Formats: sequence, C-alpha cells, structure tokens
Amino acid sequence: LPPPFVSPAADPAVISPQDPTLLIGSSLVATCTVSPDFHLKAEDLYWTLNGRRLPAASYAALGPTTLSVALARLNGSKQQSGDNLVCHSRDGGILAGSCLYVGLPPEKPVNITCWSKNMKDLTCKWAPGTEGETFLHTNYTLKYKLRWYGRDNTCQEYHTAGPYSCHIPKDLALFTPYEIWVEASNRLGVAVSDVVMLDILDVVTTDPPSDVHVSRVGDLEDQLSVRWSSPPALKDFLFQAKYQIQYRVEDSSEWKVVDDVGNQTSCRLAGLRPGTVYFVQVRCNPFGIYGSKKAGIWSDWSNPTAASTPRSERAAGGCDPKGGEQNTTLRRELKQFFGWVKKHAYGCSNLGIKLYDQWRVWLQKSHKTRNQVGKEP
Repeated sequence: LPPPFVSPAADPAVISPQDPTLLIGSSLVATCTVSPDFHLKAEDLYWTLNGRRLPAASYAALGPTTLSVALARLNGSKQQSGDNLVCHSRDGGILAGSCLYVGLPPEKPVNITCWSKNMKDLTCKWAPGTEGETFLHTNYTLKYKLRWYGRDNTCQEYHTAGPYSCHIPKDLALFTPYEIWVEASNRLGVAVSDVVMLDILDVVTTDPPSDVHVSRVGDLEDQLSVRWSSPPALKDFLFQAKYQIQYRVEDSSEWKVVDDVGNQTSCRLAGLRPGTVYFVQVRCNPFGIYGSKKAGIWSDWSNPTAASTPRSERAAGGCDPKGGEQNTTLRRELKQFFGWVKKHAYGCSNLGIKLYDQWRVWLQKSHKTRNQVGKEP
C-alpha cells in the first residue's frame, strides 16, 4: 500500500501538557493524540520515560487516536534539562516528546563571603541553601550596590572561584560600604539571600609573599633561616601585615605552622632534624589598611621552597667515648640547658638567639673534640 499523504506542516502527534514543571511528589496524566493524517490508533502507541518503556497498566485510551499515561509520585528530574517523556508508534518511531521538569523551588542562598585581591576587585561566593539540590537548573545572580546612593549592579563573571561564585573586576569604591545579595531562580520560583554589608578595606587579601628564601644558619644542624618580601602590590598603601610560616619534612604531608611571625619578613626555624630536607611556605594577612579595624584575609601560601639542614657530625662517630660519671652529669646539664634555650628560642622570637647560636657551636665543637680524643689509642 502507498504511504498516506502527509502535509509538510503536520506534526505526527501532540503531547499534553507540553514541557510541564512539577513539584517532587506530584502526579501527572499526559496524553498523546495522533494526527488523523497518520492513520494510527491508540492501541498502536506506547510511552517511554528517559528511554525506558512505561508499563501498559498505566495507559488508558481516551479516544480512538488518544492514549494517556499516568505517572504517580514523581521523583526529581534525573537531568537538569528535564526528563524525556516520549510517545512512540508500534514500530518504535518517535511521534512526539515532552520534557518533565520535576524538582523544588530554590532555597535562600546563604553564607556569602567576599574578598578583594590587592583592593583592585571583589570576588564573592555563597552556598545554595541548606538542601542545595533542586533537581532543576537554577540561576544565581549576584547583585551589589553602594549602600546609600548606589543603583543595583549585576555581577557578570560567574564560576571564577567555584560553582557558586562571581568576580567583579573593577570600578569599586573604597571608604563606602556595599550591600551585596544573591538571587536564585528556577522554573518553580525565586529566593533571595539576606543582604551582606561590607567595606572593601575590611576584606583585603594579597598575593602570597614573594622571593621566599630558605637557607642554613652556619653549621647549626637544627635550624633554617627564612626570608621573604612583602606583597609588592600593596607597597604604597598604609597597612601592617601578619605573616605565617608552615613547614614540613620532605617525606611527610603534615605541615607545622608557625603563628607568631608578626610583621617581620624573616624568621628562624629551630628544633629541626639534622640532615633533612624541609619545604617551607609563607602567607600574608594585611590588616589596618587605611585604618581599617578588621583583620584582613590570609593570602594563598607561597610556592614551597626547599632547603636542607646540615648533617649531624655526632652521628658519624658511631659511639660515645667513655667519659665517666662526671661526663654523664655534664651531658645531662647541657641537655637541660639546651632544652631550655630551644624552648625559649622556638618559632620566631629573637629571645636568646645569639646565646643559642654560640651555645650550639660550642656544643658541636666540644663533641667533635671528645670524639677525636676517644678515637686516639
């Protein structure tokens, strides 16, 4: 038999409702009505959802060319572009399709935090609400304005610091607070965050400290000296800086943090293992910029810089010479004094550093001398 004539404009079938948006847990009855030009009956049709055939028990013929399907207690859409509900002819051909958008309205965005790199820009990030997952494509828009006389502005550069973030690259005012908020919208509604008030000067972060150098301290086997430069982008601004150092041995992933560095750009690490490679990083927190009362935000860590402590001469001797009871007492006293000085010179305090250096050099020399005396026949 010749195929039936079909006018070019005719759709094979129509699904109703077309592309509906539904709350999770909703039920739906959809219908597929075939164009009379196609000479298909309701019993010639079947339904699929995301490519899986739906059971015939959920079908009902509502007329000679109309077949319905009932969907109960719908789950959230498996894909944000919607679930594909398709009406097929008996031979598998696609007659019509509809997208089901099943999900939740957006929740109020929360936890807005912002930072300004070198006072030149502003980046903000947020969380999408307590549940987060709406199962529907949800648009987030960051809005901001000067507090007293500004008009609403919309941030344009999204996903710069993660999925829920936006970057404002320029044209920001100092000494005037901003109001910042986030709007979330999807097919089921709109939610607006609380407004955050901030001054750019209070949320400054910098580039990591540059020119980090780590070097030995003469022959001292348990110390390294760390030097660095303050962030160049802020050299013309009035501010203090706090620095932090972290270091680890080469074969460990555990960093030790030195917190009491203060505003100085050098530091002595003490109490290290002899003959060991250490990785060292430094970061900066600007505070008091133009008199701001708030602490700034820590920069990223600098790239790791490596250096090794000198090897211990004592380890090479293999054994201690016999020194008698007096020697044992002396060593115990030296150990106690060494422990006291080490404790007080730890981190970046300058207390007793010169005395500590002299003491350690003398101690190492005395060990070498005793070892040589012990080796003589």
